[in-house]
Amino acid sequence: MTSTGPLMDMQRPRHRPFLIGVSGGTASGKSTVCAKIMELLGQNEVDQHHRKVAIVSQDSFYRVLTPEQKAKALKGQYNFDHPDAFDNELMYQTLKDIVEGKVVDVPTYDFVTHSRLPERITVYHADVVLFEGILVFYHPHIRDMFHMKLFVDTDSDVRLSRRVLRDMKRGRDLEQILSQYTTFVKPAFEEFCLPTKKYADVIIPRGVDNMVAINLIVQHIQDILTGDLCKWQRGGVYGQGHGYGRGLKRGIPEEDTANGASSTLSLAPSKRPLLEPSTRPH
Repeated sequence: MTSTGPLMDMQRPRHRPFLIGVSGGTASGKSTVCAKIMELLGQNEVDQHHRKVAIVSQDSFYRVLTPEQKAKALKGQYNFDHPDAFDNELMYQTLKDIVEGKVVDVPTYDFVTHSRLPERITVYHADVVLFEGILVFYHPHIRDMFHMKLFVDTDSDVRLSRRVLRDMKRGRDLEQILSQYTTFVKPAFEEFCLPTKKYADVIIPRGVDNMVAINLIVQHIQDILTGDLCKWQRGGVYGQGHGYGRGLKRGIPEEDTANGASSTLSLAPSKRPLLEPSTRPH
């Protein structure tokens, strides 16, 4: 008897995935936000072949270093926060394949040895794909691929403390971590990452601690998974192109620590509510 499993899988209708970009400074909590979204959607327990939501990290696309560059990296003297540190051509082609509904193999990067590993991660077709990284909005041709753009806005002192703890676990000493931060990370954030905040449709203050914003985002992803994706593809709900986040607005309540109350951004009239970008300064 011939198995019909692969054939049936090929015959299933393939919807164009809804691509969400998640940006923010180093250690701002981008991957934690994505993981929380996956958890709240109940996708962590689903086999990767059948997940409706997938996560891909820009960190997977660091360039293969030359011996000279690797020697600098091991001393903390290589700028991993510069746009040229990434293999942007491979990143673009991978995103293009994802949007076309193809199964893709994503590189794996070892942050201890600063090298690309031979193992690759297979990302199967999903209805929603979260792509996170510090510079995912920097290049226009990549930025324009996202149907919704999120920016995780976390205090710089918090980000620095998280980075110190993370890099020390990777075997680096404190002096090297702080030197790299002041020489490369902080200037690169201010020059390349922070200016892309203006492209975000939704800004999430305090990262994963802001469960109000994350729950609203999860609700909209659930809307997509339960039918709105098809309407969006026909242009019946979300309009045309990548204006998803701009035509559909809802205020994100922010806690007022002084008064113990919450303030909500103004509502904008629309056919369907979404999230209003936060005006909280970095």
